[in-house]
Amino acid sequence: MATQLGEAKSSNKLVITWEALPKDFQLEDEPVENTGQPILAGALRESLEISGFIQPQMLIASNFGLCATVNEQFIIKAPDWVYIPSVNEVVGDRKSYTPNLEGDIPAIVMEFLSDTEGGEYSVKRTYPPGKWFFYEQILQVPIYIIFDPDGGLLEYYQLENQRYELKQPDENGRHWIDVMGLFLGTWQGTKEARTGYWLRWWDQAGNLLPWAVEQIEQERQRAEQERQRAEQERQQKER
Repeated sequence: MATQLGEAKSSNKLVITWEALPKDFQLEDEPVENTGQPILAGALRESLEISGFIQPQMLIASNFGLCATVNEQFIIKAPDWVYIPSVNEVVGDRKSYTPNLEGDIPAIVMEFLSDTEGGEYSVKRTYPPGKWFFYEQILQVPIYIIFDPDGGLLEYYQLENQRYELKQPDENGRHWIDVMGLFLGTWQGTKEARTGYWLRWWDQAGNLLPWAVEQIEQERQRAEQERQRAEQERQQKER
């Protein structure tokens, strides 16, 4: 009989294993709590794709099941955004992911706050455990980010001595993520008819990684500048 997490509390022991989900295991589709969350997650991925950051062995997903077995019970949490540097096998239609068994532990998980209480701060260890406890104590994800899209508050937690410690941003309001070689910070503006706060990436030199619409505009401006330069040269030759 499976040991309950509640029983493990008294002995303060968690038996964590990394096992494949049974083939007949039914993954529950966690509802997206508001329409802004997929847009926020998609925007984070889009700029990484355009910059050429994403490699085939990486796994970057949103509302995606991360699995572990704790005291013989399967636990699945679906963060709003997750970055895994390397997986053992590139699978096109992956529905869930078990760290250690299938590849690296996630390097970053993100949760976007909404009006619905999602337990992003929950340290509940009895079954089913809270998200904070799951990421910190079970998966031991090095970086946990909680973002409030409405107020723009970015909370950046780093795992130190098996506990998440809140880290302050640099003078530009950004956090350097060494495993990615990029800065993460907040930005205000409009995309896909949504005006408000966004999470954005900057490179080491401080250049904002563009979205597709921004890249198109940059290329249009460069083309216009080149046209003007060529016109000036033509006029000079005529004179």
